[in-house]
Amino acid sequence: MSHWIQRRSTEDKNRPNDHRTPFQKDRSRIIHAAAFRRLQAKTQIMGIGVDDFYRTRLTHSLEVAQIGSGILGQLRSTLPDTHFLPCRSQIETLCLAHDIGHPPFGHGGEIALNYMMRNSGGFEGNAQTLRIVSKLEPYTPGFGMNLTRRTLLGFIKYPDFIDNLWLTQPKVDPTAPFIKADLWLPAKGLYSDDKDVFDWILKPLNESDRQLIRQHQPLDKYRNKTCFKSLDASIMELADDIAYAVHDLEDAIATGIISLGQWHDFALSEFKSISGPWLKSNIDRISHKLFSKHHSDRKDAIGELVNLFITENRIENNQHGFSSEILSYSLSLPDEYKAILQVLKRFINKLLIRKPKMQQIEFKGQKLIIELFNAFSTDPLRLLPENTQQRWLETFELTGCGNRVICDYIAGMSDEYAYKVHNRLFSAQVD
Repeated sequence: MSHWIQRRSTEDKNRPNDHRTPFQKDRSRIIHAAAFRRLQAKTQIMGIGVDDFYRTRLTHSLEVAQIGSGILGQLRSTLPDTHFLPCRSQIETLCLAHDIGHPPFGHGGEIALNYMMRNSGGFEGNAQTLRIVSKLEPYTPGFGMNLTRRTLLGFIKYPDFIDNLWLTQPKVDPTAPFIKADLWLPAKGLYSDDKDVFDWILKPLNESDRQLIRQHQPLDKYRNKTCFKSLDASIMELADDIAYAVHDLEDAIATGIISLGQWHDFALSEFKSISGPWLKSNIDRISHKLFSKHHSDRKDAIGELVNLFITENRIENNQHGFSSEILSYSLSLPDEYKAILQVLKRFINKLLIRKPKMQQIEFKGQKLIIELFNAFSTDPLRLLPENTQQRWLETFELTGCGNRVICDYIAGMSDEYAYKVHNRLFSAQVD
């Protein structure tokens, strides 16, 4: 187990009487990181400034951490053998930081950066998270937050390189003024630029496990998708799905974006196709509470749904042939509850995320990111901040391309800061 608490860089810090575990130190480094604080100014789903109680990526991440901790507590109370489970501090670390790689303007920003990086290794929010914690955050120069090996493995939801996951890229029309977003959804993987980090993380595994974890299969005509992830990553991913499906539903109902009629037309009609005793006995009561005039009723229904998904999940051996226990076990929900969660996610996607007004906001952010990238890449040693100029120059001299540095800079912006920089470059108004 000692190799899983190792860090990429040895540390000699003056911390007398510090009795924290390595994973408690990881959590502290996340909480005190600038990249974590920036989540307060990044869009979750509803735009910053829409209401004074909506969820940002920061509050979403806090809720994911609470759910992840609840899942772990449930597993520890029900499993006869828990030696292979992560500790609470580690799961909270993964959940708190799972979104720090996401750029401004949500998926619109992610698509824009992926398009601009199409010939330079691509862009993907989870890959950027690993890059931030392992390289960019200036806690330890060159090693990011210098987190433990098991924590870094837990961040990797898609363990292969983006360059290996593209089957074929969409054709680029240089005369088109805009890009079609659905064509430039990222291939979900890691950057080849971070191969040194990935190789170090997988070093304790045997050769068979190192090869198997990178296995992938076709997703669509453009992309492959990876097949496996660690146990820790699967806990973090389920906690994220629960928070996304349930808490974003709460925001949408509270602000009147989603109506009872839409719930009946879309969600309830899909629930009818799911066979299961819980749904049959409870969905009418839950529906009534969700759209009740009383705030306490809605909160109670939301709490009941979260509790359901936390308490009904299971750990099982995935039978994929891994030797490492961290890879051999996966978290899953029974079919009924998995189907309920998927309906809620599709409902949020259709009625909130794909709502034309929301897509127009995403489109605006997408266009803004492309324009920023074009400006900086045209004259980086003139327009980038001085410290970023130095990074760009060092990278360009080493590789012949500085696009990854420009991408890092833009991805780290908050929504508001991206607007300010864009106005400074393109607006006639004096900043």
